[in-house]
Amino acid sequence: MTIRKLFGVIFLALVAVAGTPAKAQNINAAGATFPYPIYSKWFDEYHKMHPTIQINYQSIGSGGGITQLLAHTVDFGASDGPMSDEQLGQAGFKILHFPTVLGGAVPSYNMPGVATDLKFTPEALAGIYLGKITKWNDPALAKLNPGTELPDMSIVVVHRSDASGTTYIFTDFLSHVSRDWKAVAGTAKSVAWPAASAVGGKGNEGVAGQVRQTPGAIGYVELAYVHENHMTQAQLQNASGHFAFCTGRGVAAAAGSKPNLSATDFSIVDAKSDNAWPIAGYTWAFMYREPADKARGKIVHDVLLWAATSGQATAATLDYVALPDGVQEVARKALAEVKV
Repeated sequence: MTIRKLFGVIFLALVAVAGTPAKAQNINAAGATFPYPIYSKWFDEYHKMHPTIQINYQSIGSGGGITQLLAHTVDFGASDGPMSDEQLGQAGFKILHFPTVLGGAVPSYNMPGVATDLKFTPEALAGIYLGKITKWNDPALAKLNPGTELPDMSIVVVHRSDASGTTYIFTDFLSHVSRDWKAVAGTAKSVAWPAASAVGGKGNEGVAGQVRQTPGAIGYVELAYVHENHMTQAQLQNASGHFAFCTGRGVAAAAGSKPNLSATDFSIVDAKSDNAWPIAGYTWAFMYREPADKARGKIVHDVLLWAATSGQATAATLDYVALPDGVQEVARKALAEVKV
């Protein structure tokens, strides 16, 4: 073989190697519907920066995400409420918790013929979900909304049918503001709903759909779903006595009430701050401290570290609130424990 031919063969081989695309990596995750809009945005942005990495996130609810994580069928899970000590004990392996973003759960209602935005106190909202207030023209609601002709219509209470972190945040709020609710139902991802009219919807999407299609309905969904589905948002009185709609500023004020956050001390509902939105909360990601596949674990680590830091700039564009600097540090420290 001549020198010219030899160099030609080497050149073609190098071109072939250079032209071979890197192997695609598909990362699987599942869990909370509360952060699904921003997770979708984040993972799309990350894929654009790293074309060989595709994150497939199933929006199946917090309970489903935890179940799949424990079964080792996903690379990471997500929830708006922590895993219980019992669940962590069942795992048999170390699971790391870390916050990813902040959001607000919002009471939304479907009231044909009523053009004004209705006001609710925490006590009135608890009364509705307890089944003590069953009509829209109940005196307790009429007193809060003078000048508004409320119809003699039954209230249909809509809740999550699946184990849900959004439910955890909402029932945490009800437990803070109502002794009766705390005694009857309490705080959990899934509870026994006392109201006789209660109907369920799967995911934030399902609750939003039920409220939109049911005259007289009221439900709770994450703020992004309210805006996306053009739903009517209720004004809610906070712990300082102020009535307001849910806004990013209100969620941020709630977060400011607890600057030191941990996986066991994280509740920011009913915050004692003038501007705080009362049904606010963090959403969390869970991953294995010692992933079985170190290469995949490194990808998950890098994706979630990016989301909890650089990715926070996207939060406000989708009605979420970026993690405060101190909470971003909580996420960094948790992720530093990952063994990859």
